[in-house]
Amino acid sequence: MKTWVLLRGLMRESRHWGEFIPKLQAQYPNDRIITIDWPGNGVLHQEKSLSHIRDMVAHIRQTLAEQHINGPFYVLAISLGAMAAVAWANAFPHEIRACVLINTSLRPINPFYHRLRLQSIPALIGLLFNNVQGKEKIIIELTSTNKPQAALEQWIQFQKQFPISSSNILRQLTAAIRYRAHQPHVPLLLLSGAKDKLVSPACSQTLASKWQVPCRVHTQAGHDLPLDDGDWVLKQIEQYLSGLH
Repeated sequence: MKTWVLLRGLMRESRHWGEFIPKLQAQYPNDRIITIDWPGNGVLHQEKSLSHIRDMVAHIRQTLAEQHINGPFYVLAISLGAMAAVAWANAFPHEIRACVLINTSLRPINPFYHRLRLQSIPALIGLLFNNVQGKEKIIIELTSTNKPQAALEQWIQFQKQFPISSSNILRQLTAAIRYRAHQPHVPLLLLSGAKDKLVSPACSQTLASKWQVPCRVHTQAGHDLPLDDGDWVLKQIEQYLSGLH
């Protein structure tokens, strides 16, 4: 039995994995799947968000310890969550069996104009001033090529139930911007959406070349790969893990 830890990104919570979690569970019926919300998001929306990736790592480990869940772990992480996964693997490599990183970007390997596409900045600024519906419409436009209406309606309800403050959005952005990464010595798979409007696909490709790890690119998907094509993500994971054994 494997234990999976799933980490979402900026302004997202565990429920944003949507239908991907039951699909992952169906593919690995004997495995345990753990989702973790960041302070400021989801069930922890009333807490102050963490502005350092190292503190996010501490939060992951504390959450797992409180639930008496032991590793080594298989980590599936997207965007900001993938930065935390890299930092976790760097600091505590014995706790990680493998990491699958989706559409991440890392300083100093990737330049700032790739880490955050310049054309997305006005939309991101709009997140600080829009109402719930406006925020979620911006996010789905930035992160999905499919933009399913059902997902948007769900996201609006999530945000109404557990609203994220503008100060917490800024704190999460600060954590992402200031983090400097080093290559972890654990098995890594990079997944990237070629039509990502938020983070340049060049980020994953540069990381793969620099770190000599595999990178799989979905030619039609955007930033939220599990939403745009969860089946493709699962296929890449299965192929990769079969090569580790």
